[in-house]
Amino acid sequence: MMTLCIRYTLDANKLADFETYTRTLQQPIERCGGKVAGYYLPTKVAGPTNIAMGLIDFPDLAAYQDYREKLLSDADAVESLRHAEAAGCILNEDRSFVRRVSS
Repeated sequence: MMTLCIRYTLDANKLADFETYTRTLQQPIERCGGKVAGYYLPTKVAGPTNIAMGLIDFPDLAAYQDYREKLLSDADAVESLRHAEAAGCILNEDRSFVRRVSS
């Protein structure tokens, strides 16, 4: 199992737009082969208020590559991204893979 970790830099004044984006993207992600582990918004309690994170699980790299191809042509995913781009809520995305430490 591997987990895609997407670190987002957001416009802190447009967190509601980003939250809408993540909610509308979850079904296309699952439909295209990813398993959403969670999306996390920043808080005002500690740390930066413009950094969010998305975690998506895949069995292996081949499954991720297949997912990317499917997601790019999924009408709902394309529409979600179009809305996020129009809103200007996402300033930057940083992608990496992490793996869970078993207990």
